Amino acid sequence: MTVTIYHNPDCGTSRNTLAMIRNAGIEPIVIEYLSTPPSRTELRDMIRRAGLTVRQAIREKGTPYAELGLADPALTEEQLLDAIMAHPILINRPFVITDIGVRLCRPSEVVLDILPSPQQAAFAKEDGEVVIDAQGRRVKS
Repeated sequence: MTVTIYHNPDCGTSRNTLAMIRNAGIEPIVIEYLSTPPSRTELRDMIRRAGLTVRQAIREKGTPYAELGLADPALTEEQLLDAIMAHPILINRPFVITDIGVRLCRPSEVVLDILPSPQQAAFAKEDGEVVIDAQGRRVKS
């Protein structure tokens, strides 16, 4: 089974998600979407398969969201996609695609719902939050 992550190495949530994929013994296809953004069709499909609207898939923080006026509720999904295609930093991250499903992995442990393999070892996020215990079981916080 193929696992693909649209990744930003500067994002802690994205790094944690990638680490959990690898903790399941999976080496995913890593697409650094800022340098290799998805096509409009691929992005639209990812968003749809994740059960989101385009607006829900937009990142506001650290992006030109406000200066582009993207909070305007009158903007259509196509207009929002136009903005994302012009400014890939607007894509919220990380998106992960597996045969089980597509998720915007915020928080990062959402990835556990679509991984084909269980976690192989304990795992804590970069901030120290324990997500997987020593027996490979998900810890509920």
